[in-house]
Amino acid sequence: MQSPERPAWQVAAIGAVGFVAVLWVIEGIDVAASHRLDGWGIRPRSDEGLLGIVAAPLLHGGWGHLVANTVPALVLGFLTLATGIARGLAATAIIWLAGGLAVWLVAGDHSVHIGASGLIFGWLTYLVVQGFVDRNPLEIGIGLVVLVVYGGVLWGVLPGQPGISWQGHLFGAIAGVLAAVAVSERGLRGGRR
Repeated sequence: MQSPERPAWQVAAIGAVGFVAVLWVIEGIDVAASHRLDGWGIRPRSDEGLLGIVAAPLLHGGWGHLVANTVPALVLGFLTLATGIARGLAATAIIWLAGGLAVWLVAGDHSVHIGASGLIFGWLTYLVVQGFVDRNPLEIGIGLVVLVVYGGVLWGVLPGQPGISWQGHLFGAIAGVLAAVAVSERGLRGGRR
């Protein structure tokens, strides 16, 4: 007997919770390893720093950093996957890779960039922009609610607090806009609607 397929919102919830659980497990391993994993972050313009493009969103500078990213990652990750699992995963991949590559190319020498904040900023701008790109009133409404609830964090794209990767925030946010255009419903249908 074939089991019934899970509703998309349940798959999105499982995906978001699963991702955050992985972040917590990795931080536990990092703490046990005296934070040696943090060196695997993005190190601009270094060969070994290229690995950081993949690893950086999974690493955090301690429990406080991870706690600060947990609720936004759950909410925005869920909403991104709820736009359609394949579409949400594609948007996440674009944000993850394009944002990380831009940090690697542009950020200051002798720095290491870690944390899921770039993804969070990317998911935020993706959700705000995608409804307008798709011309979908429900998605526009969700995007506006997301903007009201989380929009204040967008100030984090500006240089300011030492030790905070504003470059990760900025390029994550830009990559989120690019992802909204790249995976738009109109774009996926060849530009026709």
